[in-house]
Parts: sequence; C-alpha cells; structure tokens
Amino acid sequence: MMLAVDTTELIGYVASALVVLALTMHSIVRLRILSLCGSITFFVYAVLIESIPIMITNACIAAINLWYLRGEFLVRMSDRADLGASQIRPDSPFLRDFIEYHSDDIHRFQPSFSMPPGDDVMSLLLTRDGLPAGLLVGRRTDDTLRIDLDYVMREHRDSRLGRWLYGAGARVFRDAGLTRLRADASTEEHDRYLQRVGFTRTDDAGDFELRL
Repeated sequence: MMLAVDTTELIGYVASALVVLALTMHSIVRLRILSLCGSITFFVYAVLIESIPIMITNACIAAINLWYLRGEFLVRMSDRADLGASQIRPDSPFLRDFIEYHSDDIHRFQPSFSMPPGDDVMSLLLTRDGLPAGLLVGRRTDDTLRIDLDYVMREHRDSRLGRWLYGAGARVFRDAGLTRLRADASTEEHDRYLQRVGFTRTDDAGDFELRL
C-alpha cells in the first residue's frame, strides 16, 4: 500500500514539473506540447486519487492544447493564409526598431549582421496571423538576392516560417523578378538551417544557393 501511495505522489510531482517547465518555453509549440503532457499526467494522477474536478479540468486543458497544436501542424503542412511576407522599406522606422529590439537574438545566429546601405537592399517583413514574426534582408543584383539576414522570432520558430518562405511562399521572390537566392552560413546552426529549408552548398566556404 505504501508503494502505491509513493507512486501516486511521484506522478503528481511529475505532472507539476511538466506544467512549470511548459511556462518557461519561448516556443508556443513546445509550451503546448509540455502543457499537454502535464495535463495528461495530472489526469492520471486525478484518477488514482479519485478526484473528479481535477479529471475534468485536465481533460479540458488537454483538449484545448490538442486543438491549438492541430492548427500549428496544419500550418506546417499547407500554404496557409496566416503566414505572409511583405516588402518593407529598408529605411522604415519600424524596421530599424525591430532590428534594434531583437539585436541580441539576431546576433546569436548571424553575429556579423549589420543593416546594409544602398538602393539595392530588399527587406521582407515575415508575419504570422497578421503580426510581425521575422525579417529577411538582402542585397539584389539583377535576378539574384544575396541574403544578409533571415530571422524568425523565438516564439514562431516552430511554425517553420523558413520552409514556407522558401517553398510555397517563394512567390514573393518570383513576383519581384528574382530567380536565385544566395546566402553565407555564418555559424554551424545557420549552416544546418539553410540545408533544411532547401539551399544547396556551392563551395566549402559556406556559400549556399537556392534556385526559384
């Protein structure tokens, strides 16, 4: 009997830990996955202690998390209208403020980035549900865009904005008359990212290319 009580308490502690851990997540998807695991574990705990209110509460929480996760994974698998990319003027005050606010996070992935000057600069504001979610900045030469910055805010990285942008969303480049994208991998993580979203390496120095 003592073993059963200890096991029940352990399940309760694990459930509590999962809920607390979920609240530390910047990623919306990870938060909901951990919250789902926590609510399922709490439901098991409620069954063991025969608490109907806790069962009902956590069954509802699990259902809510499943509903929102369903929406997240549908975004990954389809060309949904809630993902977007729009050109924005490189000298826009909003663009300057966005880069300044996210500067530390940007330089974690692309440490050498600074806003390029000149009339050949092209900037795209990436959106999710109509709200800013990221930024792409590059320099154009004829039909080629060399990307200086490809950044997505932490809470939206699990939405796979990059794969959408270079896949179904690539029409924003084609509409601008571009047929080729080039990028330099500045870190190992950036190198892996470029390969995941469809770029191919052109040399050993970290130069990548994507044909549209």
